Amino acid sequence: QVQLVESGGGLVQAGGSLRLSCAASGRSFSRYAMGWFRKAPGKERLFVAAITWNGASSSYADSVKDRFTISRDNARNTVDLQMNSLKPEDTAVYYCAARYGGGWPTSYDSDYWGQGTQVTVSS
Repeated sequence: QVQLVESGGGLVQAGGSLRLSCAASGRSFSRYAMGWFRKAPGKERLFVAAITWNGASSSYADSVKDRFTISRDNARNTVDLQMNSLKPEDTAVYYCAARYGGGWPTSYDSDYWGQGTQVTVSS
């Protein structure tokens, strides 16, 4: 069992930055690929970014590539999402996800989810 808790959300103006953090508890955090997803009101939950168990490889949605950076610190059981050049369309609840046993986290196949943290970007 892995528990995930997101933090760092808030209100920011367009062009600003936020750093989200996901703290994990449980066994074998380093064996999980980690990801960030977001859900805007009335829309589906969408992939944002993911990182492999050892941090060697990352993947990003086209909409956030070159603006967002995912990272992890296995010693502290955390995964972060640095969000720069924020746009109003980035407004959503952001969720941390974990997937064990190979493969990338997805909206359908992730094993664990956090409760979400709200990010609101004003224009």
